[in-house]
Amino acid sequence: MPNVSIIIPTLNEEHTLPRTLRLLQRLCPEPLEIIVVDGGSTDRTVQLVEATRPCFRALRIMRSQQPGRAPQMNAGAAKASGDILCFLHADTTLPDDALRVIAHTLSDPKTVAGGFISVMRGAMTTRWLTSFHNYIKTYYAPLLFRPYLFFFKGARLLFGDQVIFCRRDQFMAVGGYTEAMPIMEEADLLLKLIRFGRVRQVNRIVESSDRRVAKWGFWKANAVFLSIGFLWGMGYSPEKLKRWFVDIR
Repeated sequence: MPNVSIIIPTLNEEHTLPRTLRLLQRLCPEPLEIIVVDGGSTDRTVQLVEATRPCFRALRIMRSQQPGRAPQMNAGAAKASGDILCFLHADTTLPDDALRVIAHTLSDPKTVAGGFISVMRGAMTTRWLTSFHNYIKTYYAPLLFRPYLFFFKGARLLFGDQVIFCRRDQFMAVGGYTEAMPIMEEADLLLKLIRFGRVRQVNRIVESSDRRVAKWGFWKANAVFLSIGFLWGMGYSPEKLKRWFVDIR
């Protein structure tokens, strides 16, 4: 089975990262390595990772020289030694057989990258409607804005909480994430990778925190999600879109 490097970008994730790391201990098979790339946390994120290291065979933390999720993930990818890269958000959890699913998906040479179905959950609730919309958005967004790639190249626009995975050599061949993009960097990456093959959304679930919906409320959160995706598809500047997607941690 190909070696998988899991890369986790972090910034002030002391409340969500411990659970994510705890559940990563259940992965079977295990990843080759887990690389946490911190973007300058001012809370206990780094200390929590250091305290957890004895529980893992290969967990390490590095500091990114440049803040921002795209630079952090690129920095982790540059240090990774696995054949496959798996980009995991600090507030997202994987099923225990996720690496087997990833390896099986990429065993098809016509598939260049993939992601899971993300379900948003909170401590006492599951955001089924928001999760369903995020699922169908991965299909209707490329159909609306990149119809040629959708019909003839197998394009899907996946997002970070769906856990993007791809081959390391192809990731490097396209230059990785565009570091100047503060938002929509995953969708941009997949559009660059599509020249190597199709993008698949596998029929398995990962769980992501509902903290934005909990903070903003259902209507505001979904309006922001929808507006950002639509305006990006129309060519609106990601730098301006980022102003709507403020940090809530």
